[in-house]
Amino acid sequence: MDKRDLSEIFKRRLATLIDRSGTSQSAFATAVGIDRSALSQLLSGQSTRLPRAETLLNIAAEHKVSLDWLLGVSQDEGLGSEIRESFEIEEGLEGFDRTLLAKWHAEAAGTKIRYVPAGIPDLLRSDDLIEYEAGITRKSTESQMGETQYRIDYNRRPETDMEVCMPRHVLEIFAGGMGVWSGLTSGQREAQLAHMAQLLDDLYPSFRLYLYDGRLRYSVPYTIFGQLRAAIYMGDMYLVLNATAAVRSLTRHFDNLIRAADVNAHETAAFARSLMRD
Repeated sequence: MDKRDLSEIFKRRLATLIDRSGTSQSAFATAVGIDRSALSQLLSGQSTRLPRAETLLNIAAEHKVSLDWLLGVSQDEGLGSEIRESFEIEEGLEGFDRTLLAKWHAEAAGTKIRYVPAGIPDLLRSDDLIEYEAGITRKSTESQMGETQYRIDYNRRPETDMEVCMPRHVLEIFAGGMGVWSGLTSGQREAQLAHMAQLLDDLYPSFRLYLYDGRLRYSVPYTIFGQLRAAIYMGDMYLVLNATAAVRSLTRHFDNLIRAADVNAHETAAFARSLMRD
């Protein structure tokens, strides 16, 4: 990053912290271990100067923000990465709309959300499939249905822009009643595929599902919330990345999955219906 750009970001974020502190500039300077004139110089529009490392650390510690955020490396005030329990993110006691995952979706509204699911995307699941999978995972059927409805409603909002990319063979395995879905009847699987195809038609183009050949590409499940953060799904926990460079790297990875897709978004509903016939 150019030194002038870095300096401008630092000044804006320093001014934000002073504003938020509710104290005078003199009191703020004293709290972080510098004098009032040094703080004025840091805020000056003519200066490209950054403080010493010790001062940066004092500011970050005193105001509970990360150095990455203070210097513009991250868009999130928290740490560059953190581990979060799945329950905390996916299944809040007060409903899905109160979870961190819902909060992150809300914060990213108006930007592009990119999503690689662990199985069939949550919002495309029928009630029968939700109930069946909840019985396997021992998750609450009610909370899972609440999450699915939240995601459908979210994707009906005019500002939503969501791309999902997943291996084609996941749907082929489902249609064949293999693997984890072997307990579903052919009628239930057919109904699920019809439900999915209808939603794909209804939600397009704000929700776009791409399918790639899983023999040629591999990806762990993750979600990228605009430029703010990414959450990598690890089963019973998430690795949450807030650093700008990490989010950009995952975005490039996702874009490569899209380029490799052999079923494009406008074709996916028809592909689901072809699996029903087969």
